Amino acid sequence: MNKAELINAVAKEAEISKSKAAVALDTVIASISAALKSKEKVTLVGFGTFSTATRSARTGRNPRDGKAIKIAAKTVAKFKPGKKLADDVNGKGGKKRK
Repeated sequence: MNKAELINAVAKEAEISKSKAAVALDTVIASISAALKSKEKVTLVGFGTFSTATRSARTGRNPRDGKAIKIAAKTVAKFKPGKKLADDVNGKGGKKRK
């Protein structure tokens, strides 16, 4: 599912226009991004938790020539699925919403 398909699904389920669904989705994504940028965790009960982690600097290898290269430290986004999402993905979920 891509973003356009997700917007269509939200618009249909919530019985709102596609433009309102697009604004809502963009707002959710922007809010999560802003929280992660501020090093905050975002927990959506039943869905999962978004957080950040710092990867330390390390030495890697250039696959072309095998020479050692330095890889800089950076902050990465992480996602840990919640129990309900994990159960749904594995076919153990309960009733579906109508």
